[in-house]
Amino acid sequence: MRRALVLLAAPALAVMLTAAEPPATPDRPLTDAAQEARARALFADVRCVVCQHESIADSPAGVAGDMRRLIREEIAQGASDDQVRADLVRRFGDYVLFRPPVRLGTWLLWFGPFVLAALAGLILIGRARRRPAEAEPLSPEEQRRLDDLLQNETLRREADASSPHDGR
Repeated sequence: MRRALVLLAAPALAVMLTAAEPPATPDRPLTDAAQEARARALFADVRCVVCQHESIADSPAGVAGDMRRLIREEIAQGASDDQVRADLVRRFGDYVLFRPPVRLGTWLLWFGPFVLAALAGLILIGRARRRPAEAEPLSPEEQRRLDDLLQNETLRREADASSPHDGR
């Protein structure tokens, strides 16, 4: 039985191991310290497209390593920071930048949370201003029946309704 289980599990394990991402090649910093500083500043502004919550400076993903290498190559070739960002946006879209540009396509991204908060505030103010519905007063017959019930009924405590802190 164990042998059959091992024989069935081995191919699945082999497929999972081959599907794993290969380790990233180590980064090679630029020889010029000023260019390397520019590259590292850009690394902090660029989102890893795999991790999505990390910058490429902090991401261990292979794609992040490729993006770091690309940025270093472009800086070494003399590209400005804006040209490097424009190339990344061309390849990966506005989402690759932690601070995407404000333009028609990104208005929802920039102003959507404020619009939703303002809308929620208006709804809350509207509900607070709405007057609660007043209950109709009891008719004389209903008031008389209520008074009779309250006078004739003896209120008794149920044993299950006592609190353990009543001292009993």
